[in-house]
Amino acid sequence: MKYLLALDQGTTSSRAIVFDEQGHAVSSAQQEFEQIFPSPGHVEHNPEAIWKSQIETAKEALDTNAIPDSEIAAIGIANQRETVVLWDKKSGQPVCNAVVWQSRITDPICKRLKADQLDSFIREKTGLVIDAYFSGTKIQYLLDNISGLRRRAEQGEILFGTVDSFLIWRLTNGRVHATDVTNASRTMLFNIHTQEWDRELLDLLKIPECMLPEVMPSSGIIGHSDPSIFGREIPIAGCAGDQQAATFGQACFSPGDAKNTYGTGCFMLLNTGEQAVTSQLGLLTTIGWKIGKTTTYCLEGSVFIAGAVVQWLRDGIGIIEESAQVTQLCDSVHDNGGVYFVPAFVGLGTPYWDSSARGTIIGITRGTTSGHIARAAIQSMAFQSMDVLDAMQQESGVKLTRLKVDGGATVNNSLLSFQAGLLGVPVLRPQIQETTALGAAFLAGLATGVYADMDEIAEHWTLDREFQPAMSVNQRENLSADWHHAVRAARGWIRD
Repeated sequence: MKYLLALDQGTTSSRAIVFDEQGHAVSSAQQEFEQIFPSPGHVEHNPEAIWKSQIETAKEALDTNAIPDSEIAAIGIANQRETVVLWDKKSGQPVCNAVVWQSRITDPICKRLKADQLDSFIREKTGLVIDAYFSGTKIQYLLDNISGLRRRAEQGEILFGTVDSFLIWRLTNGRVHATDVTNASRTMLFNIHTQEWDRELLDLLKIPECMLPEVMPSSGIIGHSDPSIFGREIPIAGCAGDQQAATFGQACFSPGDAKNTYGTGCFMLLNTGEQAVTSQLGLLTTIGWKIGKTTTYCLEGSVFIAGAVVQWLRDGIGIIEESAQVTQLCDSVHDNGGVYFVPAFVGLGTPYWDSSARGTIIGITRGTTSGHIARAAIQSMAFQSMDVLDAMQQESGVKLTRLKVDGGATVNNSLLSFQAGLLGVPVLRPQIQETTALGAAFLAGLATGVYADMDEIAEHWTLDREFQPAMSVNQRENLSADWHHAVRAARGWIRD
């Protein structure tokens, strides 16, 4: 029996899971780490906290069942995307905190790019809209605002990476500076058609090319872990951004297959095959994965705040003590009582891309309870996903017949029942819900011969429960109309 070690480095926690050849988790470990909020709308992480939590969970997962390092066939990495880490090439030490994908600190840069009418130019190359979400403007911001950093970067002393690159650098003891095509495609610096760092975009954002990692396929040997870490060299053979990894873990291998992940944010991806479909409705064109010389593209809808709203209920206003309590609080009421919660804490993503929106709870009366607010918070995940799917179906011309789901919030049956009703299609929850880590393991296993091909991987996907739509068309339309009324109230709150 060979095992695969998946490192799932997320926005609020690091997780490591050891999978067997059948795709079953045999051990796991998880650690949360600090979220840093220097100013409204700005989010940072300490890169050392990311590394410490990830390596400690990896060792704990291996120690739990005393799995010898000799039986680990490969390591796969899935990671929070777009987050920027800059570190010293010689020492390997970060030069500043990581700027997290959620951060809006580079909104002024993005507004200048839009004012220069560069939207189409950037979209044609990258498949992305101009937004502070992506890595490129974050790099420019750090180079411009940390004294002496730009000079050091131009001299080749500073390296950039998304979180996967930083982990690979540390795992290989500085021997490998690499990323994969999925993470590169989220930087706003990578041409998804030529699959190269784009010189015009680098010049536009004044980013030295010597900072950038080598871009590799999602499945293939990237490097080997240093023997001082796990006792021997282990191939790092799979790497993908978390949402692409989850799509792979859900076996969405055919054009028209779609999945939605309910994590810190919500991310829906639709496989479009080897064709990069250009969006006009606020969706992103992104690389799903590259295996060998074959690249699979996806349309993606990105919701910035989903499960993070539950953390806010816990840490922000304290109406729950543990995240799991939100289900009980939701079930204390029969409906949302006319309350709608638009969790635009850092603006709105697909299909609005409105950085001026802010969080709004509307419809409150004297009869409103904490249960209504909790239910409205949970329903906000489903409403935002509905908006994404509506755009996706219009754009692709594909009418989805089912939606696969994963992520921490999918343990909430009420959420998935409500989601099925809003969408009018069955919602399928797999037995293995940690599909992000599973996708990373599958990619690594494919590269090292644990799996012969993707057909064999698809056989390991198993259904836990199917949620059928049970909502009338009239009810669906009324709920949708009220939600969009609430969204209009949330938009345009921040004025220049």
